[in-house]
Amino acid sequence: MTPDVLLRAENLTRHIAGKTLLDDITLDLVAGARLGLVGPTGSGKSLLLRSLALLEPVDSGNLLWQRAAVTNDQATIYRSQVIYVHQRAAAFEGTVETILRQPFQLKSHRDRRFDRDWIVDQLATVARDAAFLDQHHEQLSGGESQLVALLRAIQLSPRVLLLDEPTSALDRQSARHVESIVMRWYGDAPDRRAYIWVSHDPSQADRVCDSLITMHSGQIQSRQTTT
Repeated sequence: MTPDVLLRAENLTRHIAGKTLLDDITLDLVAGARLGLVGPTGSGKSLLLRSLALLEPVDSGNLLWQRAAVTNDQATIYRSQVIYVHQRAAAFEGTVETILRQPFQLKSHRDRRFDRDWIVDQLATVARDAAFLDQHHEQLSGGESQLVALLRAIQLSPRVLLLDEPTSALDRQSARHVESIVMRWYGDAPDRRAYIWVSHDPSQADRVCDSLITMHSGQIQSRQTTT
């Protein structure tokens, strides 16, 4: 049975100051995909992810969600299903629990409730207990801040995660913790979810991805299967 195409980018192009940053990018992200995005710094990886998340405009091309074009009216729903996780955690304030509760104040998530027990269960997989929820943002290490950012995203049960080097500034143990959280989210519904993971670490790409796209100068240079 052919997997469903969750997200399709068709001929995405972006120019700034006469320079082509995305050059006719086309790709499909199917349900179950664990796609790695690699390439040198400045090759367009982050810009592509941000464009897929509707955080950056494109000059031409189309974005489809489950085979239907994403319109301005559908942007809010789309962003609830396709979530971008930056390589540096955003500067949220308050306790960890306050930070995690904030998305549920948004109109697009008001029909959902913060599940503290679920969060505590997730924390247990990375050797932290419920007391972690009481820590203030100023007490968090870089790795802990990234962990909170990731939990903030996956608690919303998105279909797609766009992971922009989420472990680039972390030590090995913290990086593995972030990986384990993503793998658990994916493993809860592997036939319905997918992710794109930007990484400069070949060993990490081997662990977390089953296919790779290499970018260079805003173009897709090659595609390969890693498993």
